[in-house]
Amino acid sequence: MLNKLFKKKAQMMVGIDIGSHAVKAVLLSNGSQGYTLECLAMEPMPRGVIVDREIQDMEAIGNVIGRLRKKVSSSVKHAAAAVSGQTVITKIIYMDVALNEEELANQIEIEADSLIPYPLDEVSLDFESLDVNESDPSKINVLLSAARTESIEARVTTLDMGGFEAKVIDVESYAVSRTHDLCLANLPDDAADKMVAIVDIGATMTLLSVTDGGKHIYSRDQIFGGEQYTRSIISYYNMSFEEAESAKVNGELPPNFTFEVLAPFHTILVQQIRRAIQMFLTSSGHEKVDYLVISGGTALVEGVQELLAEELGIHTVIAAPFSDMKLAKNIDEEMLALAPQFMVAAGLALRSFSPWHI
Repeated sequence: MLNKLFKKKAQMMVGIDIGSHAVKAVLLSNGSQGYTLECLAMEPMPRGVIVDREIQDMEAIGNVIGRLRKKVSSSVKHAAAAVSGQTVITKIIYMDVALNEEELANQIEIEADSLIPYPLDEVSLDFESLDVNESDPSKINVLLSAARTESIEARVTTLDMGGFEAKVIDVESYAVSRTHDLCLANLPDDAADKMVAIVDIGATMTLLSVTDGGKHIYSRDQIFGGEQYTRSIISYYNMSFEEAESAKVNGELPPNFTFEVLAPFHTILVQQIRRAIQMFLTSSGHEKVDYLVISGGTALVEGVQELLAEELGIHTVIAAPFSDMKLAKNIDEEMLALAPQFMVAAGLALRSFSPWHI
């Protein structure tokens, strides 16, 4: 069990998002006037070293993190990373309100065998006491998180190889939810009290996190991402993967690409997000989502904000997690333009100031 990695309150640390296409780093400091963005960095990832969110080549990723390490202050040694995917399980369970933390831990270990569909000797568990259950005041709601120990240890190892000491291994959807307050500056004034859905669309994975009045109430991830757009470009224009990625990012696609590849991808994107939101509404009993925040690399695809606002009928913004922060002198303006891609890393960096998940 790696509870210490989950629970120990971290010192100032860098949030490192180990993605399938890139590794991203965010370092924040916190003063009397709020957060300061101290470092924002990204390094490309070799293809194939992460498949379905699982690390396949620790040495290759360690080398990438090592290059990233040179861009982060040498005085900061601690790092937070995250796991996601089908081997990560989160559940709300109900326990006796009278139990203390140690008693809760013992009871959860006893009952975990029926809660987790993997052998317990292959799994790391963590839990967080939330609030008293509204329906039964004798019970407390407890957030149970479980991940394959192999996945956690792989991330710890790659951070170590890259020159960092892992202090927290989080869950990606929790990290995204933690950025809720950073997004409020770009939403209407009443957003703090409303239902806000953050949809982080990476290269291969989409994370949905929903907060109600600032309280995290739902998360889900699904296999879908911007790589599908890239593969459409490859297929339609007979490009290599690298050529398609470059053309997509640099706006160098043929004049008719809007009709040939962008519009079909827009259609799929709307379908995926509509389905994810509908699953949330159906399972939770809520009637609507008030605001939608889009992040990840796909948030930068042309026309996404306007498309989703029109098709879903939800006030939609592109994530700008650093817009209300002071910036250190060394922050690269070009990197800042890619801010929507840094939501997971930003949420992990916030663990410097919060001992728990949300």
